[in-house]
Amino acid sequence: MSKLVQGYEVVIGFETHTQLSTDSKIFSRAPTQFGAEPNTQASPVDLALPGTLPVMNKGAVERAIRFGLAIGAHVAPRSIFARKNYFYPDLPKGYQISQFEIPVVQGGNVEFYLGDEKKSVRLVRAHLEEDAGKSLHEDFIGQSGIDLNRAGTPLLEIVTEPDMRSSDEAVAYAKELHKIVTWIGICDGNMQEGSFRCDANVSVRKPGSPYGTRREIKNLNSFKFMKEAIDFEVRWQIEQIEDGHEIVQATVLFDPDTGETRAMRTKEDAADYRYFPDPDLPPLVIASDWVERVKGEMPELPRVMAARFVADFGLPEYDATTLTQSKAMGSYFEEAAKASGQAKLASNWIMGEVSKRLNAADIAIEQAPVQAATLGKLIQRIQDGTVSNNAARQVFDALWNGEGSEVDAVIEAKGLKQMNDSGALEKIIDEVIAANAANVEQVRAGKDKAFNALVGQAMKASKGKANPQQVGDMLRKKLGA
Repeated sequence: MSKLVQGYEVVIGFETHTQLSTDSKIFSRAPTQFGAEPNTQASPVDLALPGTLPVMNKGAVERAIRFGLAIGAHVAPRSIFARKNYFYPDLPKGYQISQFEIPVVQGGNVEFYLGDEKKSVRLVRAHLEEDAGKSLHEDFIGQSGIDLNRAGTPLLEIVTEPDMRSSDEAVAYAKELHKIVTWIGICDGNMQEGSFRCDANVSVRKPGSPYGTRREIKNLNSFKFMKEAIDFEVRWQIEQIEDGHEIVQATVLFDPDTGETRAMRTKEDAADYRYFPDPDLPPLVIASDWVERVKGEMPELPRVMAARFVADFGLPEYDATTLTQSKAMGSYFEEAAKASGQAKLASNWIMGEVSKRLNAADIAIEQAPVQAATLGKLIQRIQDGTVSNNAARQVFDALWNGEGSEVDAVIEAKGLKQMNDSGALEKIIDEVIAANAANVEQVRAGKDKAFNALVGQAMKASKGKANPQQVGDMLRKKLGA
């Protein structure tokens, strides 16, 4: 049973516009690079000049096939393009070329974890379409302009069933989808540049009742805003219903400055767009051998890699899922695990110390100053007793901050090697016992706190170079504890 909000069940479905990573547009050869001067990347086809005809971009189709395979969907051997008719200043043709009745990708599902609970969201479809241009509103001069650089940019619109029941689940789904499309290389995933734009369809209902009227929150471009927008919309809809008002189907925008959604326009239905097959584009036919070739070129998928980490390295499922948040992180772990021979310790270090520093520096693991093989060597030095865990963190600090690049050299330079001379350690322990008679008596009386104090004194006397386990063992032997 999903968690209720003030006695209501939340129902969420997603439509995600994923910009495909082709060098040119979906129906023309115009480039798709981000950040160009306005209207410098719009071809006659994108501008809908008379006499121009669209030509399908094979690379866009191949990326759609790749996505279909990644989510276990049916890749349609024959699909068609339609004209979606509506008027907007940044849509020069007066219609958008999209797919309606027969999309290229049909069905499939996205699996992910929400905490320890495994979730699955069913997909309805993923279809190819072109993007529109962009309206630029210059408030300081009171004018608006149109930039058609984005017009014709290839998109794969991914549509889910209304399977999500909370903002946390919606965000977890969106993150997993983002991971999949970047992992298989069909999208760069840059949300700030508009490469991965999510629309959330949100409604509420009493448990067991039919679905409520949905409102679509458009163009959510960060996971943080996604959660805030859905949470506000849910509260707003419940308040409206409790006050006796009906929810009107609408498209809304989220304002991050106020933390509120606001209506942009009433929501259109499919009939409003007057879809009909595009007469300039023949059906898209995808031969089975093309699908098989793409399948053979697919990378190992995240869920497959995670299962392999559990099977081959004995990792807990939580670790394996966390370490496959990106292909680069999975590769980093695998190299560190093989270099150290200690998979679980490598996992702990990457999920702990390494991730903490990546987050603090706001960088990806590909940019980590400490290479995976170097981390593996450091873990080896912990295991063979060369350094303590505390000293290993000091070594890691130095490596991360560029104070050296070789583990053993940093250990030597900083004098962090653990004391392995049992004779010298025994002398230190004898001196500690002699100087702490009161603690010794308390240890013999069974007081653990006094024992820990003696261990601390011995570690201090060794300047942190003694092995704490060895210190404890020797103290117990000498004190008969």
